[in-house]
Amino acid sequence: MTKEENEKRLEHLRGIVRRLPDKPGSYQFYDEEHNIIYVGKAKSLKARVSSYFHTEVDRFKTKVLVSKIFDISYTVVNTEEDALLLENSLIKKYNPRYNVMLKDGKTYPSICVTNEYFPRIFKTRTINKKWGTYYGPYSHVGAMYAVLDLIRELYKPRTCRFPITKEGVENSKYKVCLDYHIKRCYGPCMGKQSYEAYQRNIMQAREILKGNTRVILRELREEMEHLAEELRFEEAEEVKLKYLTLDHFASHSEVVSHTINNVDVFSITSDEKMAYINYIHVSNGSINQSFTIEYKKKLDESDEELLQLGIVELRERFKSDAKEIIVPQEVEVELEGVKFTIPKLGDKKKLLDLSIMNGKQYKFDRLKQAEKLNPEQKQTRLMKELQDKLHLPKLPYQIECFDNSNISGTDAVAACVVFKKMKPSKSDYKRYNIKTVVGPDDYASMKEVVHRRYTRLIEEEQPLPDLIIADGGKGQMEVIREVIQDELNLDIPIAGLAKNDRHRTNELLYGFPPMSIQLKIDSELFHVLTQIQDEVHRFAITFHREKRSKHALHSELDDIKGIGPKTRDELLKQLKSVKKIKEASLEELISIIGSAKGNLLYQHFHQEKDNSL
Repeated sequence: MTKEENEKRLEHLRGIVRRLPDKPGSYQFYDEEHNIIYVGKAKSLKARVSSYFHTEVDRFKTKVLVSKIFDISYTVVNTEEDALLLENSLIKKYNPRYNVMLKDGKTYPSICVTNEYFPRIFKTRTINKKWGTYYGPYSHVGAMYAVLDLIRELYKPRTCRFPITKEGVENSKYKVCLDYHIKRCYGPCMGKQSYEAYQRNIMQAREILKGNTRVILRELREEMEHLAEELRFEEAEEVKLKYLTLDHFASHSEVVSHTINNVDVFSITSDEKMAYINYIHVSNGSINQSFTIEYKKKLDESDEELLQLGIVELRERFKSDAKEIIVPQEVEVELEGVKFTIPKLGDKKKLLDLSIMNGKQYKFDRLKQAEKLNPEQKQTRLMKELQDKLHLPKLPYQIECFDNSNISGTDAVAACVVFKKMKPSKSDYKRYNIKTVVGPDDYASMKEVVHRRYTRLIEEEQPLPDLIIADGGKGQMEVIREVIQDELNLDIPIAGLAKNDRHRTNELLYGFPPMSIQLKIDSELFHVLTQIQDEVHRFAITFHREKRSKHALHSELDDIKGIGPKTRDELLKQLKSVKKIKEASLEELISIIGSAKGNLLYQHFHQEKDNSL
């Protein structure tokens, strides 16, 4: 598009904006092919749409959207609530490219109560409102099965799929099935249970599915007392068993308050790309619905904008008529007859906290699911988290960590482990014998090793790490900083892992002077950092043990020219000790290792003995 064509496009759009009314409504943006690419809503169409064309708009994604707009249409409505409802329906209908995308993780099951003469109750993932009434969907399948099992135990609705009719029952067209004989059905198909009794059971089952268990408990108690007054004790006992079963179920459900009824709760958990909106419905003091949806962001939408969309979507989906909505923040939308509450204390605050917890758990579950399909996603997430925590200039793709190991200064060694993409790169591990330090001086040993390591990398033009981690506190960090910054003039970030009084790693240090970085010790990132620390400990200690073992196994035989490891091992195998080898006769030695080596060894020991005399 030429500059002249773009100016003509913008002038056309500004002309539309100037004619927009100062009323609530929904607006639609179209691309060059006249496809809807964005749907929005506004209290004032004129003010909202004109804001897209201000020169001071600094959001990159908004600028991209504006560059694609070739036409604008709008619909005026009476209230902001109507605008919100219209926006939601248009987004679902057209799925515009630049609107948030509603994503359901999967099709959750619902419970269907059919419209048949004798209704059936079953779970399904297919919704067809001609078949019956649907309750759900249930994001927690276990909760759905618990309700179904309760209904089957209390009311024993039929499970057969015969199209039973009133005439068929009257004319005895049907026969009872196995369910009747094993007492899982009362046999309504043969009139063994009356139509009225069956329908009464279905009505009570519907109330349970709505979460109104206390209503049913009250009815059962009244029925039980009425039967007892009429001395119908066997029937009263049956009702009592139902009452106790339902009461036990209700007592194990999530009861939040006996004073809260017909209330919706919404919360939002978001990151740069996604937003997760949790919905909880409370009826008669108990939670009878909990569901989470997710939106994929397209234009850096705010939490408030997404929460508005989620409220409309979920209330419509679950046919909620609650007159109070609990939310975590101000929502600039008015719904007719609905009160918005931001609780600070009490039962309503507990409900909001529960909703937030569910939203976070859903986000965590989705993240885990994605990471199982793409393991590298987890490593990238952890690198990004560490980058954000330390404000690093780039992702810490390569991390290196150092550790010393010695016993009272003897056999002093050091080790360097390398992690790439948060995983050990064992082929890059390095082991060092300390050459310039005498005695147990950890700081001097660390300084020597770090200098040797990075001097060599520079000489060989090898890639330098994105982060160095000191296995220790401020002292070790300062030693590494002196080498890296003062001596080698390198710009490599340095962090430290400090231990508490119990010698347990409890904090991450960064910066100069080092500051403690807030990091939960049970977080995944902290576990990876301690894994790096444990790995460098293991590698250094293993090297130190190997070196000590070599010294421990060293014998006088190793210093005799012409006697190699195989000869030494054979002699020790036959004669058991160096002392016995010294005392052995020439004939014994020759019989074990041959004439040449036997003579050499005999002369060595006996010449040494003669010289000592």
